[in-house]
Parts: sequence; C-alpha cells; structure tokens
Amino acid sequence: MTGPTERTTDPAACCDGTADQASPVAAPRMWTVDEHLADVLAGVTVLPAIELQLLDAQGCRLDEDVVATGDLPPFDNSSMDGYAVRTADTVGATGEYPSVLTVVGDIAAGAGELPKVGPGQAARIMTGAPMPPGAEAVAPVEWTDGGTGTGRAAEAMTAPVADEEVRVLRPVAPGAHIRRRGSDIATGDRILDAGTLLGPTQLGLLAAVGRGSVRVRPRPRVVVLSTGSELVQPGEPVGPGQISDSNSFTLTAAALDAGAVAYRVGGVPDDAAVLRAVLEDQLGRADLIVTSGGVSVGAYDVVKEALQGDGGAGSVDFRKLRMQPGKPQGFGMIGGPAGIPLLALPGNPVSAYISFELFVRPVIRTMLGAPDVHRPVVRAVCPVELRSPAGRRQFLRGRYTPDGRLEPVGGEGSHLVGALARANCLITVPEEVTVLPAGTEVDVVLLTA
Repeated sequence: MTGPTERTTDPAACCDGTADQASPVAAPRMWTVDEHLADVLAGVTVLPAIELQLLDAQGCRLDEDVVATGDLPPFDNSSMDGYAVRTADTVGATGEYPSVLTVVGDIAAGAGELPKVGPGQAARIMTGAPMPPGAEAVAPVEWTDGGTGTGRAAEAMTAPVADEEVRVLRPVAPGAHIRRRGSDIATGDRILDAGTLLGPTQLGLLAAVGRGSVRVRPRPRVVVLSTGSELVQPGEPVGPGQISDSNSFTLTAAALDAGAVAYRVGGVPDDAAVLRAVLEDQLGRADLIVTSGGVSVGAYDVVKEALQGDGGAGSVDFRKLRMQPGKPQGFGMIGGPAGIPLLALPGNPVSAYISFELFVRPVIRTMLGAPDVHRPVVRAVCPVELRSPAGRRQFLRGRYTPDGRLEPVGGEGSHLVGALARANCLITVPEEVTVLPAGTEVDVVLLTA
C-alpha cells in the first residue's frame, strides 16, 4: 500500500546554479494506531469450536447452551446426619418426654435398598443418603440421644443393633433437613449460556449434571519468540555485550494472562535462515505467532529479512506507526494459503509490551470469542505536565488507584522495565497534543482488573 508523496530536492539539478527542481518521491506511509489495529483484527476470526473433556476446557468459552437432562439433586436426600422419621411420631417431643422410636435400618450415601419407615419407626441416615419410603423429615442426631437405648453416646452413629431405639428430643417439621429432588436444577433448565467462560465452578456444574465433555471455543495457541544474538537465557552468565532475554518471558506471560495457551521460544540468533527454520518448526502448534526484535531498519533486523523478499517465509507487511513507543510493527500471514497470523513487535522491552497490549491481546481475545476484546479505558486527571512528540500517540506508564488518582511512573525510555513493572495503566497523549498541562483529563488504559 502506498502513502502520500512529498517533494524533495534533487542535488543533480543544482549544479548549474539554476533554481532547484523537485521530483516526487514516495514517502513511506505512517499508520495510525487505530488503522494498524483495524487491519490486524480484520485478519483474524474466532477459532472453530471443538469438543473437549471437562478439565481440558478450563479457560475456554462455551459454544453451546447447556441444558440439564436430569434433576439435581436426582432424588430426595438428607442434608444432615440423623434419623429419617414420620413427623407425626415427633409431635410434642421434649427432653423430658421424648418420642421413642424403633430403628429399622441404616442408610448410607449411595444406598440402593432402603428400609420402609412405618409408624413408631425411624431409620438412621447419613448426609446425602436417599430418603426412605414413609419418612417425611430428618431429625438431626443432635436432636436425639443417638440411639443411647443401647448404651451409646449421641455422637456414635454406628450400625444399628436388634431392637435398637432412638429418643427424639424435639418435634421435627415436615420436610425438615431434606434436599428435594430438582431443588437446585430441574430437567430442561438452561444452566450455562453459550459464551460462558469455564472456570472451576462451571466445570463442577457440568460434571454434576453428568457432562463429561463440552463444545467450546478453544484457547488460541500462541508461540512467542524473541530474536537477537545478544540474548542469553535468565540464569546463564551474561558476557560483554549480552543481556538476559526478558521479552519472551514478558510476552508469554501476557499471552497466558489474555487467555491463550502460550509457548516460549527464546533467544533466536540474528540469522534469517535459522529464524525461518524455527518458524517452520513452530507452525504445527501455533494459531498465532508473536516475535520481538528485528523489525526496524538496522543491518541485523533479522525478522524483516526472514519474512520479506523472495526467500521470505510468508506475507508480512512491516510498517511505521504514529505512536511512541512502538513505531516499527509488522503483521501478516505465514505458513501457506490458510496462513497463521504473525505479529512482529519491536525489541525494546517497553515497546514490545505496550505493542502486545494494544495489538496482540485484542487478537487473542478475538480468537477466543471473548466479549471484552480491548482493555478498559477510563478518564482521569493527570497531575503533572506531559510533553509528547508531534504526530505521535504517546503511551506513558502510570499508576491508577481505585479512587481515580493517576500518577505517571518512570520516564519515556523504551528500556525502563523497572518503571514498567510498577505501572498498572497506560496514559494516552493524543497525536495532535505536544504539551499536556497539569490538571488535564486524559484517557487511561487499565492493564489490570
């Protein structure tokens, strides 16, 4: 895509002392942040739905409404350890004049055959056990003598013996301490809507209603790789001219935070052939590839070299954006006709992270089918004066408090990872603003919930 043209002076036309003659030279297009984001999002869609086992579906969003095919609880059951009784047999019971009932059986959770409770009878029952026929309520063991007619303490809920009796010390109302069938969920209820994010409680509900698998929008698989022959892995000795690779860790963690399944590939050297081989190797497990470094105009900008020209690994457009930090960016498809989207980010740590938040995170959220594609933006008053280069949208690091106070953190440098770690928001200065007076209200991009 070509951009506007500007007129530059041709030195060869000035040799004879005549007036300068200008010739049109195409200037590279400068993209706005919004234009680049729109172009990126136009190239991605929600991932196709798949059927997953419950634990594999954690963090995914449902692609179907889930309707209960049975009742929950599936049968009337006791909510207490105690005795299943007929309420008429406990009317007027007191500690001085208890109702004395014959224990006809013992019912544990999962019991199949149930004793019938007739007049003057009771069945000892455990929490979660099914209610026996004839019983109308449960007398908690604390309301009884625990079957001490056989010499046992009230806490002893052991198996009944022949002719055991239990003394009920207070009246029991009909339905007391019974969890009724379908009282939580009834057959035909819609229990989860399509689009629901599946966490521990949602997965537990699916298991409770008997679902072993569910149809979901899968979490996108994101491969994160950083480039640079100067990079060493954290924990390894750092030699002259070397630095520890932080970008691959920052961006992989950011991808996980956005809801993706992330794979880190750190420290790819400045060799186009090696990078192409690494990318080829990663295509099989990637829905999205994110690189950092090698996207500018230097002699060792390996990402541009590997992805452009006749020997390139795909169709990736490298462009300059009207933003600071993060001016150089790349986006395109690699890996054949279908294509895997690739976003190439700058190598400076702050530039890489801010670029991720602005462009990569919305791609991941779009692939997830999430309703909240973008970070929330609030308005707040900046207490200090800010300066910004003309024609650039600047993103400064800041701290935002729940009471609405805003404070810039650190300077403008794109290498200041210490300040970045203290920030929880981005302060936005529009392209047309060069001086922002203290007390001006600004847009604030919140980086945390």
